[in-house]
Amino acid sequence: MDDHLKFMREAVKEARRGLAEGGIPIGSVLVRDGRIIGRGHNRRVQKKSAILHAEMDCLENAGRLKAADYRRCTIYSTLSPCHMCTGAILLYGIPRVVIGENRTFKGPEAYSRRRLKLINLDLAECRELMEGFIKASPELWSEDIGKSGKSGK
Repeated sequence: MDDHLKFMREAVKEARRGLAEGGIPIGSVLVRDGRIIGRGHNRRVQKKSAILHAEMDCLENAGRLKAADYRRCTIYSTLSPCHMCTGAILLYGIPRVVIGENRTFKGPEAYSRRRLKLINLDLAECRELMEGFIKASPELWSEDIGKSGKSGK
């Protein structure tokens, strides 16, 4: 559990970095054999990107890996991964996902659990970061999760 908290703190640093850049505060790190090999944060706003969610940015920043390398990894995300990010995680066979929280947004976790181990730390820090952002920028949040309207529904 201590390792999960240590790596999640790094993902939170990425989320805060994204927020400071004017983006959406979601962060991610990719860990192989106890070492961070990739990190990223949601950069859709900053890069005017359709796909740069935190997990996608993290995987991109980790660089090209062999299939065997991905199978030794755990990906940490401050928020439950969406369908797109879950798809990438499953495609590369990453066997473990540790999330900071899933109360503000819940990706396809039931589907994910069929193929990987999902651990929810349910951290107040992650939840409060997202709640504050959603309250301050509901339209941007709705856009990020592919919804219309201010409520994100």
